[in-house]
Amino acid sequence: MEFLPEPFRSIASFLVVLGVLIFIHELGHYLAARWRGVHVERFSIGFGRALYTRTDKRGCEWRIGWLPLGGYVKMHGMEDLGEAAPEQAAAFRPGETFHEKSVGDRALVVAAGPFFNFALAVLLFAALFVVVGRPSAVPSVGNVVEASAAARAGLAPGDRIISMDGQKVERFEALQRYVQARAGQAIEILVARGDSQIKVMATPQPRPSDGLGMLGITAGMPVFEKLDPFSAVWAGVTHTLDITWQTLVGVWQMISGSRGAEDLGGPLRIAQMSGQVANMGLSAFITFAALLSVNLALINLFPIPVLDGGHLMFYAAEAIRGRPLPLKAREYGFRAGFALLIGLMIFATWNDLAQLGVVRWVSGLLG
Repeated sequence: MEFLPEPFRSIASFLVVLGVLIFIHELGHYLAARWRGVHVERFSIGFGRALYTRTDKRGCEWRIGWLPLGGYVKMHGMEDLGEAAPEQAAAFRPGETFHEKSVGDRALVVAAGPFFNFALAVLLFAALFVVVGRPSAVPSVGNVVEASAAARAGLAPGDRIISMDGQKVERFEALQRYVQARAGQAIEILVARGDSQIKVMATPQPRPSDGLGMLGITAGMPVFEKLDPFSAVWAGVTHTLDITWQTLVGVWQMISGSRGAEDLGGPLRIAQMSGQVANMGLSAFITFAALLSVNLALINLFPIPVLDGGHLMFYAAEAIRGRPLPLKAREYGFRAGFALLIGLMIFATWNDLAQLGVVRWVSGLLG
């Protein structure tokens, strides 16, 4: 997309990524519904007036809406008999309605969307690990922060850390874990520098935010190791799980107050990042798409009514009670969930505008 000028490049990149991720998500719902015998009435990418429609031989309408910021799959008979109007109930196809399926089948259909997003991330990472290679952060020193523990110990860019206190170190992440647990404790570091090896002593400083130890170094350039297809798929699974865990930890830190909520971004920041990674090459763009796919899956699994996770929460309550929750309880739950989502979108958009400097610009105009 290099032929497009900014901001059109960012917008186009954002729409391409979002369209693919939403299609995969809704495809999961669609295929699971077909598998469990539920008739699908509509498969839509985007909202609003249709730009394109086609009805297949099974009676499912495939459409593209003019507002490409979401999508949905409309399944036949999602309303309970008590909720449906008489004309709707009369048109229900026996055996093909969503509401008459078991709790397990309905939960499977709902969970298939996020599952397909996780699976897409696994496949994208696996493809990168086969073609480009899996990045391995070897314990080498990229940069040294001035006046840090590493600078006082004499570490220099390009040093390769072999061991710490006699324990062999093979990855930069292992080095970080070892240092973080030893704030204020002297560590003997064996370093390879050129053709020689030297030993230095460093005492990690406690980080002001959480007290974890830090040396004051950044990792050097990663080494890429190409994997065979089977190893790549497994590596894709573990990498996706690792990203999922890191994301959940970050969300919890925002909720608990140990991390600022300014990191919460919305569509504007995603669009900006889409344009930036599109300029960095195809592998960076695919990595970004995989990360967004994981985030889309996690967001949909949050136990908020309106989202897939909210539906799964209601189904869990139904399975425990032996009957669905009262209609009023579900209605109030959906209203509260919708209000919460709107509030989060407004907050994320405000963060985006502040990050892009729009808030500061408007404040300047207002004096």
